[in-house]
Amino acid sequence: MVTNNEVSEEESKLLKNQGYKPGDEEWEKLGIARYVTWPRTVCSIEGHDVNGQPLKGNYIGSEIPMADGFKANAIYFKLGFLDKTKVSLGREFSRMLSLLWMKAGAHGICPSVSENSVPDMLVYPENRFAVLNTESAFSTFAEQVNSHTEIDTIFIITDSENAYKDMIKHLDAKRTFQLYRDYLDNFRINQQR
Repeated sequence: MVTNNEVSEEESKLLKNQGYKPGDEEWEKLGIARYVTWPRTVCSIEGHDVNGQPLKGNYIGSEIPMADGFKANAIYFKLGFLDKTKVSLGREFSRMLSLLWMKAGAHGICPSVSENSVPDMLVYPENRFAVLNTESAFSTFAEQVNSHTEIDTIFIITDSENAYKDMIKHLDAKRTFQLYRDYLDNFRINQQR
């Protein structure tokens, strides 16, 4: 497995001698993701090399010049570990929202929220998912979610399995998940393997 902080053996020794370690900005900027993968992806999409020169040749099996690039968009997500206690207390929601977006099918542009102002509910018809953060807002949440037939994935944040089961009875969605229990149970199960 290749991670962002893998640097060449020579660079690793040099960085360690300078007092840097994986996770430090100086180390990370020479990792395989930032130094190789991300620039290559951007260059492929835009049709130029890292020096701004047009790419040479055609895409394999076509007459389309690589210098033309291609219509695409890309988002880079840094994979890391979140503190399970902070997750269970709802203090990592803004960092988990992109994960929920991906689990719901990654439709549309990935939404974001400020960690300091997480609303009682988030309803994203364009992304085909919704999140209930505060149980007391369920009536309004259910009304909004059920009025958007395009929403097919719902995340409900509650510690009560009974409350979760009762709420999903009133929702028209194909898939529902109980947070943060499902998230934490998944990692607990995978740790035991």
